[in-house]
Amino acid sequence: METSIATLNQKSVNTPSVSETQVIGLFGFGTVGRGLYHVLEQSPTTKARIKRVCIKNSEKERDLPQSLFTTDAQSLLADEEINLIVELIDNATDAYHIVKSALLAGKSVVSGNKTMLAHHLEELIALQQETGAALLYDASACGSIPVIRNLEEYYDNDLLLSIKGILNGSTNYILSRIFTDGQNYSDALKRAQELGFAESNPSFDVEGLDALYKLIILTVHGFGTYVHPQQAFNYGISNLGQPDIRYAREKGLKLKLVATLAKLNKERFTLFVMPTFVKPDEYIYNVEEEYNGVVIEGAFYEKQFMFGKGAGGFPTGSAVLSDITARFHDYRYEYKKRSYFSPLAYTTNVLVEVYLRYTSPVDLDLFGFTEISEKYSSREYSWVIGKLRLSSLISIKELLPKLNVFLAFTGNVEPNGTGGNNE
Repeated sequence: METSIATLNQKSVNTPSVSETQVIGLFGFGTVGRGLYHVLEQSPTTKARIKRVCIKNSEKERDLPQSLFTTDAQSLLADEEINLIVELIDNATDAYHIVKSALLAGKSVVSGNKTMLAHHLEELIALQQETGAALLYDASACGSIPVIRNLEEYYDNDLLLSIKGILNGSTNYILSRIFTDGQNYSDALKRAQELGFAESNPSFDVEGLDALYKLIILTVHGFGTYVHPQQAFNYGISNLGQPDIRYAREKGLKLKLVATLAKLNKERFTLFVMPTFVKPDEYIYNVEEEYNGVVIEGAFYEKQFMFGKGAGGFPTGSAVLSDITARFHDYRYEYKKRSYFSPLAYTTNVLVEVYLRYTSPVDLDLFGFTEISEKYSSREYSWVIGKLRLSSLISIKELLPKLNVFLAFTGNVEPNGTGGNNE
C-alpha cells in the first residue's frame, strides 16, 4: 500500500451520523472481499455500496473496473463520503493500523481479522469509547454463525456456564476424512489443501491458533474478560497418529479440535484449545467436513447448539454483510458483561484430564501428572490417562510440537484449589 498505515494522521473526531447509504472503503479483495462484493451485488435492498478498494498488488488482473482499486490507504481513510471501513486483509499488523486509524478518524469499522482482534481487542474497545465510532467483527469467529451477536444480545446476563465448540473448519475437515473415510493424517491434510480448506502452510489451523484467537474474542463477549493469547493453552492435531485414532475408535469416540471456555465458580473461568474425545451423544460429534458447531450452556437454558459453515468467501462475506447492515441501523457492541457485571477472572489453576501418547519416559516426566488413572505400554509406544495442571501445559506449550507425543482432552476439568489467576 502506497501510504504507510502506521504513520497515518491519527486525530479523534466525532463519529458521523449514520447516513441513508453506507459508503464503504474496503481493504482487501481476496476470497472474502470478493465474496462480499458479489453478496452486495445480489442484495439490492442493502443500502450499502463499495466506493473504493485498497489493494497491495495493482498489477493483478481483476474482472472489475480498475478505477475501483487503489494502493493508497490514506485516500480511503481521508475520504469524507466513506462512512464505513471494511477491513478484510490477511496481515494482522496492517489490519491493526487500519482499524485504529479509522476509529481515530471517527469512522466505524467492520473487520474479520481474528489474529489482530485477539491481540488488540482491549485497546480497540477503549478507542470505541473514546471516539464514539463502532467496531463490529461477527465474521471473525465462526463465519456465518452469529455467535458474537447472540452472546451480546440473547445471552446478555451472567447465567452463561460454558462455550464449547469446533471453531476451525480446516481441522474439522481433516478429522472427518480420518474418522469417516479411514485416511491417515497426511493424506487428509493433502486433500484439504487441494480443496482450499487448508493453506500450503497449515500450521495456523492445525496447531490450534485459529481456534484460540476466535475463543479469545468469544470470551470477551461471554464473560467480559480479555485474555492475551500467550496466557492461554492451544494444542493441535499435527502429531495425531494411528495409535491415537485406533484408541478413539476402540472407545467408540471421535477426535475433534475443540475450543473450551468454562465457568468454574462465581469468580473464575478457564479456557483452552485441544483435540478432544467426543462421545456420540454430544452435539458436535456429528459436525463434519468444513462446518463449525458451537454449544452454549447456561444455568437455566441448559445447552443450545449453533451450526453452520465457518469459512469461505460467501459464508464469511454474508457475516460481514450482516455487520454492515447492523451499522446502518447504528448497532454497536455494548460489551454488556463488562458494563453491567463484574467480569470473571481467568485462571489456569485447574486440573484437566488428558490422554497422552508418548515413546520416551523423559517426555512423560515433562508433564507433571498429579494422578494417572490408566496406562498402556508396548514396544512402539505408550499412553496414559491422567490429571495435570493447565498451568503445567502452558509452561511447555512451545516445546510440545517438537516432541514425539500426542495430547487429547478427555472432557473433564475441575478447579485446583484457590490459588492466583495463573498459578
